[in-house]
Amino acid sequence: MSDLSFFEKVYAVVRQIPYGRVTSYRAIARYLGSEGSARMVGWAMNHSHTATLDVPAHRVVNRIGMLTGKHHFGGPHVMQQLLESEGIEIIDDQIVHFEEHFWDPAREL
Repeated sequence: MSDLSFFEKVYAVVRQIPYGRVTSYRAIARYLGSEGSARMVGWAMNHSHTATLDVPAHRVVNRIGMLTGKHHFGGPHVMQQLLESEGIEIIDDQIVHFEEHFWDPAREL
């Protein structure tokens, strides 16, 4: 992965998030050895639609399970709908039982 750009490294991790699970910007940054770069992971997610391969960006949320990137999905409810289609309950832009759905790349990869 060393030859890849930071964004490409982020996308490679995000592509491995299992269906019905979510992770955080911070967890991805930590896994990539850039713990202070959670915002940069967010920028990568904002540009993920330009990636060559699909990136399930809807599975990346903030550290407490809020749908902070929802306005980048072409409509105010698209991110929520995508997560709900995977069996994740959302109330007021917050993932219900976030800990149960959380996928930590540092433990899983």
